[in-house]
Amino acid sequence: MGLFYHIGKYFLLLFRVFAKPEKFKIYYRETIKEIDKLGLNSIWIVAVISVFMGAVITIQTAYNTDNPMYPKYLIGLTARDTLLLEFSSTIIALILAGKIGSNIASEIGTMRVTEQIDALEIMGVNSASYLILPRIIASVIFTPFLTLMSMIIGIFGGWIAGISTGVMTTQDYVYGIQYAFIPYYIVYALIKIVVFAFLITTISAYHGYYTSGGSLEVGKSSTKAVVHSSIFILLFNVILTQLLLS
Repeated sequence: MGLFYHIGKYFLLLFRVFAKPEKFKIYYRETIKEIDKLGLNSIWIVAVISVFMGAVITIQTAYNTDNPMYPKYLIGLTARDTLLLEFSSTIIALILAGKIGSNIASEIGTMRVTEQIDALEIMGVNSASYLILPRIIASVIFTPFLTLMSMIIGIFGGWIAGISTGVMTTQDYVYGIQYAFIPYYIVYALIKIVVFAFLITTISAYHGYYTSGGSLEVGKSSTKAVVHSSIFILLFNVILTQLLLS
């Protein structure tokens, strides 16, 4: 029963979040701030992870296909499809769940326990919409750009690893990247990351918004936000894969 209670409470919060904003100008300004805080500050970690991700995929593929029967361009093809279909969307989403999710839950949770949210309610402000909606819009807008960046950097990292280790030539890698390319894979990855961004933001905001107690409970809410966001990312990854690729 506890699960259904939280699901119902979550959707009731979403109804409040997507209520008509009081002043669009204020929401626009808050959204720009959140894009800078949640999106731009995540570029460096996405870039670093993507480089090593592409490098590891390339090296592992090279050693697992070390057979004259397998063409060398298979390394680039495998790296490309792995990054596009899974790593640059799902793995990046899991990383962002830890970084963005904990940040949102702790910020809103701190506002709750310090009674800042209560002050907004007294002033007649829809606190749920004011605090959560700009974060949702910012994450949904910016995460697709992070995913595209991850794809490009991951492929580049795979090329660097392949050339530096001598497992393949640039010509073979580039041919593998271009071979039988399906543009829909990029669309598929972008659809997934938008759904994941929505889940990360709303689940984290839910835990932060309903935090009660003190600083210890804020930490617990932040942990729950990361754990539950990760679980639902993996769940919806299976669902979206079945719906979009079957």
